[in-house]
Amino acid sequence: MRIVQITDLHIAREGVETFDTDVRGNFQRVLQLTHSLQPDHVVLSGDLCFDDPQEEVYVWVRNQMEELGIPYDLLSGNHDDPVMMARVFDREKQLQGGELFYQKKIAHQDFLFLDTTTGEVSTRQLNWLEEQLKALDEPAMLFMHHPPFLSNVPHMDRKYALQNREEIQELLFEHPYPVHIFSGHYHVDKTVQRQNVILYITPACFFQIDQHEKDFKVDHRIPGLREITLDHGAVLTTVMYARRRKGQ
Repeated sequence: MRIVQITDLHIAREGVETFDTDVRGNFQRVLQLTHSLQPDHVVLSGDLCFDDPQEEVYVWVRNQMEELGIPYDLLSGNHDDPVMMARVFDREKQLQGGELFYQKKIAHQDFLFLDTTTGEVSTRQLNWLEEQLKALDEPAMLFMHHPPFLSNVPHMDRKYALQNREEIQELLFEHPYPVHIFSGHYHVDKTVQRQNVILYITPACFFQIDQHEKDFKVDHRIPGLREITLDHGAVLTTVMYARRRKGQ
């Protein structure tokens, strides 16, 4: 089974300045690359909206995904509204107390999707995650927008890290099997392992941050995605970038 993860679209309303970046064009190039890969499933892992959540942006993204024609799931980031998102994408059955978190079987694999819109994992979700992990007698697969660890990306670690990361770490470390987490938010490509947890941070559709600089600095503006292949217990991932073709 192959999944493509796309994150941090930051799509704005038409006419809004997005720091000299064609965010809609970036997303469309990433979707072209996704189409060429022909995955079984796609996950949009948060920050679909540029700054504040906008219904018209969600409608535009939904239309792009429908045109792509590949089954997909999504989760909410800190620039999103999970309730608005669920309504536009017809996912209201996945809402719990105004948060968009859920379990879903894709092919023969169980996946957990968390909601970190507020910059933390709520108590409701922590309790739910504890129950889900206790019932799982195999490696766990999670999607969440914020990484649950500090990840040596100075600007993001200092200003925008997950607030209650120690609480979720405690649950993850107790799982007797490996835990694979796919996140975004940091606008970098990075893999971090702590104990049994392997964290894959996927580059953004918007721009990539220079993770070696103490203060904010754009590294480049080439949009990326992550291809995830699950093959008889093996987890294989590749980051790919949707570079402009000649003449574009």
